[in-house]
Amino acid sequence: MIKKQTTNRRSFLKGLAATGAAISLPVYIPSSAIGADGTIPPSERVNLACIGVGSRGMIDTNGLMRTDAGHLVAVCDVNAPRRERAKKVVDSYYAKKYAKSGYKSCGAHNDFRDVIARDDIDAVMVATPDHWHVSVAIAAVKAGKDIYVEKPLATSFGESQALRDIVGRYPVVFQHGTEQRAMAHFRYACELVRNGRIGKLQKVIVAAPGGRAGRTQKPETPPDYLDYDLWLGPAPKVPFTPGPCLGKGHYYMSDYAASGFVAGWGIHPLDIAHWAMDADRSGPLEIEGTGVFASEGPHDTPLKWDVSMRYADDVQMHFTDSSQWKLGAEGVRFEGSEGWIFASRFKGLDAGDKSLLKSVIGPNEIHLAEAINDDQNFVDCVRTRRETVSPIHAAHSSTTACLLSNIAIILGQKLKWNPAAERFTNSKEANQMLSRALRAPWRI
Repeated sequence: MIKKQTTNRRSFLKGLAATGAAISLPVYIPSSAIGADGTIPPSERVNLACIGVGSRGMIDTNGLMRTDAGHLVAVCDVNAPRRERAKKVVDSYYAKKYAKSGYKSCGAHNDFRDVIARDDIDAVMVATPDHWHVSVAIAAVKAGKDIYVEKPLATSFGESQALRDIVGRYPVVFQHGTEQRAMAHFRYACELVRNGRIGKLQKVIVAAPGGRAGRTQKPETPPDYLDYDLWLGPAPKVPFTPGPCLGKGHYYMSDYAASGFVAGWGIHPLDIAHWAMDADRSGPLEIEGTGVFASEGPHDTPLKWDVSMRYADDVQMHFTDSSQWKLGAEGVRFEGSEGWIFASRFKGLDAGDKSLLKSVIGPNEIHLAEAINDDQNFVDCVRTRRETVSPIHAAHSSTTACLLSNIAIILGQKLKWNPAAERFTNSKEANQMLSRALRAPWRI
């Protein structure tokens, strides 16, 4: 467990929780003496918990437990087979890693509140379905835990804003799970744009995989191994069907993922666009768009979309699903007065002038944050108290752009947005869509 001098970090943060005080923590970290078996000793480890261990959560679980100094002590899921599977994976890995020094079994919890109440946990990964992200994250922050929240940050602008504000009030480390800021080729592309290698930035094209239609299912009795009411949490009370909570249907249903893949995948390339545009603390000025929705079935988020946004300095963004873009399944294309650069998770880098891709970023130019990977970056920042590569203000900005796009698609009108006031200036109806009600007794 991480300690600073003689004060336990968790106790210190919990003491602040009552007042909501925000102060700067000292960056003193004890020297990292290596344990007898070549591992970092318990006193130097960051004790972690993963809340939500479905498909995405298991990727996070595997990543975090392999970090230097990260140590998973708890997993949590309302689905018993999933949490037991996760526990088995963690126990198997650590039993081998700490074979010489002994290993205490990983805890397995049904309710996230039991995890957050544990005094031996430094930080939590929130990899639940989207509709739970903010409620769990805020509870963790108030308990003094550092947080890593999967993308997208929230299902409404109001939730995203609330988490942004509370993280700003508490001395916690925050990481957003967009991943790509920790990938070297994305960072390099953004540095090239920031340092004027393509001249004045004029247009950004962002594309992501589209949504999916789903089949209507008859209501069933929830299986005994699933805490269905807790799975729903703040979402509306509806009869159980297997698709959302036992499959991947929740990705495309507005009760659980307000904009579907507009934010669910679109936030990956759009977040990189914001990084290159230096828009992490701002946002679009105008948004308009259209979308295609399924004519039947439970999936009610856009299957396809075509959104135009205007940013400061008259930079235009075209945000679309990849079916309308011939460059591939996803990526970002930056177009400037002197050339273009393309960056993709699957296709790497390209440029109109290939020599750009050999350009050296000089010592006096803009250098963006570097990270080995997002999991290691989070653990390192928990130990040092530095800002992560994907901080809260960036997470809020990119999430907001996605959610505003969805509102523009639904309303079918051109909307004007004030990034400073964080309100629409020309639509009362659009402003009403910035927040959504939570099912009692859940609140943020």
